[in-house]
Amino acid sequence: MMRSLLASFAVFIALACAPCAAHAQASRVRLIDGIVWQPDNAHADPRGDWDRLGARELIVQWTAVDGVSFVPGSGMPAAARMPDWERIAQEPWARNVIVGLAGRFDEAAARANVVQLAIESMQLAQVHPPVHVTGYYFPVEIDPTWQNASALRTLLDALPRPLWISVYDRANVGGAAIAEWLDQWLPRDVGVLLQDGCGVYAREPKIAREYADQLAAKLGRHRVRIIAEAFRPQVGGGFRPATVDELKPQIDAYRGYKTYLFDGPHYVSPDLVKGLLDAYGIVRR
Repeated sequence: MMRSLLASFAVFIALACAPCAAHAQASRVRLIDGIVWQPDNAHADPRGDWDRLGARELIVQWTAVDGVSFVPGSGMPAAARMPDWERIAQEPWARNVIVGLAGRFDEAAARANVVQLAIESMQLAQVHPPVHVTGYYFPVEIDPTWQNASALRTLLDALPRPLWISVYDRANVGGAAIAEWLDQWLPRDVGVLLQDGCGVYAREPKIAREYADQLAAKLGRHRVRIIAEAFRPQVGGGFRPATVDELKPQIDAYRGYKTYLFDGPHYVSPDLVKGLLDAYGIVRR
């Protein structure tokens, strides 16, 4: 009788704890590692629930753009709206922050003024926002069509570490060719954020994953992370947020790499977060 009662009790406990175990397992699922935030006057106060997707790290695209600074004390003119950095530092999705330095909205202007941007970046690194800094990002985007990109080496050597740059493939030369090209001049201690190209239909997620694997094979896996573009072209011009069905294949394809959504404040709304959680069957408060 006692043995029967103990067996019944054990079954009861197992059934009672099953939902708890399932919830605990779901709560450990990390769909992404972080988000990117591109500050502008319309998006100077980022708010979201990206931590529900697993985000714990924020990449700030830049802390100054076109000579206007989003941090005080830089010596540059201040933005019309300054972010509340102390509040941002307390957000669960910004426990760690990769601080973007000086950039330009226009890519051609950024490349033409790369020396000046490096000088401004050194100033910004001295007055970085009051967040937990895990690295720096030099926001002059690189692709193989930039013939003088290798001249960046000397400038990158002068910037603080850990340091990241971002790379994309406008010419569709392939991941192996980009990896070989970067290996010829990129400092060995600079990491690469690979823009997947899905947001402009340049390639499918499985091909972007191949790019990442080829970069990792040449440069080292620890130096490669992926930017998943959470937008798509909009009819009539501009961009719209990606749908759950569009974004999910990107998340699935990049497992094993640190992945960041570009960008949270512009494109990843609470409704999109909820849709992704529902799609993966994840229940979170």
